[in-house]
Amino acid sequence: MSDATTSSGGIGAGPYAELTFDADGDVDQGTQDAVAALEATDLLVFAHGWNSDRATSTRLFDRFYAPFPGLVGPGVRLGYVGVVWPSIRFSDEPIPDFDPHGALAEPGHGTALDPATLRALGEFWPGRVAELDRVAELLEDRPESAAAFTEFGALVRELAGVDVVDAGDSADAGSAVDPAAAVAATVAVAGPVVRDVPDIFALDVLEVCRAFTEGLAEAGAPTGGAAEPGFSVGGGLRALWNGAKELLRQATYYQMKKRAGVVGERGLGPMLAELAGRRPALRIHLIGHSFGARVVSFSLRAVPDGARYVKSATLLQGAFSHYAFADRLPHDKGSGGALRGMQRRVDGPVLACHSPYDSALKVFYPLASRMAGDSAGLLGFDERWGAIGHDGVQAVPGAPRLTLDAALRAGVPEAGCVSVDTGSVVRRGGPPSGAHSDICHEELARLVVAAGRMGR
Repeated sequence: MSDATTSSGGIGAGPYAELTFDADGDVDQGTQDAVAALEATDLLVFAHGWNSDRATSTRLFDRFYAPFPGLVGPGVRLGYVGVVWPSIRFSDEPIPDFDPHGALAEPGHGTALDPATLRALGEFWPGRVAELDRVAELLEDRPESAAAFTEFGALVRELAGVDVVDAGDSADAGSAVDPAAAVAATVAVAGPVVRDVPDIFALDVLEVCRAFTEGLAEAGAPTGGAAEPGFSVGGGLRALWNGAKELLRQATYYQMKKRAGVVGERGLGPMLAELAGRRPALRIHLIGHSFGARVVSFSLRAVPDGARYVKSATLLQGAFSHYAFADRLPHDKGSGGALRGMQRRVDGPVLACHSPYDSALKVFYPLASRMAGDSAGLLGFDERWGAIGHDGVQAVPGAPRLTLDAALRAGVPEAGCVSVDTGSVVRRGGPPSGAHSDICHEELARLVVAAGRMGR
C-alpha cells in the first residue's frame, strides 16, 4: 500500500489518497500532491454527499471501494481518491449496515437536536454558536407560539445566508428591519430585491413547517398526529416543530447545494484538468453520491474542449435536477439545464443511478425545490423539480433507461446519459431519508467498472 494511503488515514483498497477542498473550492495542496503521486492507469474519484466529518467520509469510501480490486481486468491498475468537502449529515439519517449511531440505532430524539448533529452544525456554520443554541432550544421546547416559529424561521434564514431585501425599504439604512416583515414584504410588494431565495425561506413559516410535517408523514416518520385527518395549524402548533426541524435540515441542503457546485467547478474540475495535463494517459472515472454527484458533475465544466481524460461518470442518488443535462427544458423551451451538454465532455457514459425508495429525493427534494408561489400547493410532486436520483435523466433525447440487472448483464452504452434503476439493491433505510445512503453494494461497484470499461 502506498505512502499516500498511509498518510491519509487509509482504506482497505489502495493506493488511496484523500483530496480535500474548503467551502470556496480551494484545494489542500498536500492532498493534491498525494493524489498526483498515485501510480495508476485508472483513477476512481469519489465525492461523498452529506457527511459530518472526514472520518465518516473515509469509512464510506472504504466500504464503497472494497469490491473493486476483484472486479477489474489484469491490465487495469486502480488508484482510489476520496473527495472530502465541507458538508453535513444529521445523525438521524442512517447509512444502512454502516452507521450504528443513526436513527435506526438511537431513536427518540424527536425534534430535538442530538449532540452529534449540533456539533456538526457548529462546524458547518462556524461562529454561529448563539444562533444554533437558540435553534436547538426551540426545537427541544416546541413552544405553541406563532411568534416562536417566526423567530425560528428568521434564525434559519440567517444561518443559511439568505438575503431578502425589499427595494422600497432598502434605501433606509438607518431603520431597524424586522426579519419576518422583510420576508413578507418580498412576497407582497412589487419590485422586491430577492437574491436567490427559495420559497421555503420566503413563504409563511407556519405553512412551510406544516408542508414539511406532512412530507415527513408521507415518508413514514412519526409526526405526533400532525398529518392526521382534521389536523389544523391553529390546533396543533407543537406538532409543526417536526416540520421546523426539517426546515433546518433543508437549510443545510440549500447551503450544500451551492457549495457542491463551487467545489466541483472551481476546485475539483481545474485540479483534475491540471493532473491530466501532466499525465495524459491517465483515465479518470468520476463517482458522486447525493450532493457529491453535483460536485463531480459540475467539475465537467472545467474539462477543456476536446479533452478525453474523463472516461465515465457514475451519479449515485444525485441530489440535483433531473433536467440538468437537458438542452431544452420541457416547461421552458428557451432554457436548458445547468449542465446542458456536459455529458459530451465525458469520453464514455454518464450513469444516473436512481431508486424509488429514496425518500429524501422522492419527497423532500421536490418539496423544497419547487418555486410555486401558492403555499397550499407545496406538498406534492411536481416533475419540474424532480431529482436525478429519484427518476433518472429527463428531457435528454435518446437517453436509455435500464434496470440494474440489464446494465450488469448486457453492459451500458459507450457514451451519453444513461438512467439506471438501482432500486433492486438501493432500498433500505429509515425515515426521513429512506434509501438515500444505501449505496455500499458490489452491484454498484460493478456498474462503475462497466461504465469505465475496466472489467475482465
